[in-house]
Amino acid sequence: MMEVENLGAGYGEVSVLTEVSLRVAANETVAVIGANGAGKSTLVAALCGLIPARAGRIVHAGTDVTRLAAHKRVRRGIGVVLEGRHLFGTMTARQHLTLGSLGARTPREGEKRFGVDDVLALFPFLRERLDDPVELMSGGEQQMVALGRALLLQPQLLILDEPSTGLSPLVVRQIMGTVGALRARGMGILLVEQSVALAAEVADRAYVLSVGRVVHEVHKGEWANFLADDKLVNTYLGG
Repeated sequence: MMEVENLGAGYGEVSVLTEVSLRVAANETVAVIGANGAGKSTLVAALCGLIPARAGRIVHAGTDVTRLAAHKRVRRGIGVVLEGRHLFGTMTARQHLTLGSLGARTPREGEKRFGVDDVLALFPFLRERLDDPVELMSGGEQQMVALGRALLLQPQLLILDEPSTGLSPLVVRQIMGTVGALRARGMGILLVEQSVALAAEVADRAYVLSVGRVVHEVHKGEWANFLADDKLVNTYLGG
């Protein structure tokens, strides 16, 4: 679904990412884990087109999207929920979902299309709060609105940037349950997350990012060994 080869990116004269390579398949949840400052948010920005790649390439569904603008990547099937959610406080949940629908990709034949009813099935609380401004909602409720908006873009690949930040354990568990449901629908998920324990719960595989480089890959079935390696975890994830 997505292949990233030797990606380099940064800001101004500062290079943040160096030769980052990773892949995400359909029906797969892949995590990128790392401590603060590892380059995770820069990676998200480069993958979704918010900053340009300086080297390497990004291929999604067989198409090189490295030089495409962010909105064109959305049209190619790459959705993202950025850290901080980036909602408009005075707009209602319904208006945010409408925004997602307006910018939606046209699904290919045979693909399951996300509708508003699908979003409401995932997040039932929204039925009662569709016409409430999001600024009156809790952080967890806002995260669900942001997720719903992204899903209505009809992504094949969904990138989640630090989705657990600032949320209660109960809400985090609800969000991660949604990740499992999306994976079951055939979606590829790239979970960018500081919490290694959370990533281990939901991801099939993981890449460990440190100082802008992939320094380790956790293969399927290796989570237990990885978490038991205190030296590795402490060195790259801060314990």
